[in-house]
Amino acid sequence: MKKPMTICTDGLGHPEGPYELDDGRVIYANTYASEIGVWDPRTGKAGTYAKVGGGPNACMLGTDGCVYSTQTPNVGAWVAPVHRPPSIQKTHPDGKVEILVTSADGKEFHGPNDLTFAPDGRLWFTDSGDWAPDTKHHPGRIVCIEKDGTAHIVEELDYVYPNGIVAEPDGSIVWVESYTLRVVRRTPDGKKSVIHTLPEGHIPDGLKIDVDGKLWITTVASGGVDIIARDGTPVDFLESGGTILNCCFGKGGYLFLCDMGPFDVTGAAMTGRLVRVEVGVEGMPLFRGAIG
Repeated sequence: MKKPMTICTDGLGHPEGPYELDDGRVIYANTYASEIGVWDPRTGKAGTYAKVGGGPNACMLGTDGCVYSTQTPNVGAWVAPVHRPPSIQKTHPDGKVEILVTSADGKEFHGPNDLTFAPDGRLWFTDSGDWAPDTKHHPGRIVCIEKDGTAHIVEELDYVYPNGIVAEPDGSIVWVESYTLRVVRRTPDGKKSVIHTLPEGHIPDGLKIDVDGKLWITTVASGGVDIIARDGTPVDFLESGGTILNCCFGKGGYLFLCDMGPFDVTGAAMTGRLVRVEVGVEGMPLFRGAIG
């Protein structure tokens, strides 16, 4: 399917992990600029929400008014000019940027990617490592941070590159694996199942849930978003064009897409854009929490 689209802002470098704030502004990781960017629909203008250094890759709001973000020092061949350790960061309302955690169970992170709060307020994220589909440098991990800031590795994965991650109302955690094209669910009792394998060439990156429980999965090389039912049954495909890295729902039936533009992992191309699509579907309200 195709839906009306509007370019909100362009000139971005590897835009990722968008999130709509309560006032309608949309924040996103502007990775190659080492910042959390923000777009305001009231003015139509974009700017900097926070300079976090390194390579932010996803962000979301907590119940404490802070923005939580993943931090990875490199994306492919691109290396951040201002180094930050692979970590989870917390940007306070006054602009102070705090590194919350850099390791779990005595193991340092390889490269945190996407994150989600669960219904109980804990923070989950994928630790993907370097994007290297040919050599596969790092095995993947699923990590959970308790409210007191203690981090635990919940799942030690193979060389699958776990990427986008979401929490469902029953406490299940769903993530996608970019190297295997799989969509995986982990239920609260710890049982894992592959609920769907995407078609060849549909490399999954980010995902979100709509009000009916369907999963909207941005697939990098497909030029759009794969939509599947909660049980994994294919539902539809949203054609958008571009290199779509991640998405978030916005109030009023919008879906915001982070489009990288021509695929580039050198950091030289500031050709990304934030796009708003009139899908006519509301997103499931995202859970929030606070760490520390």
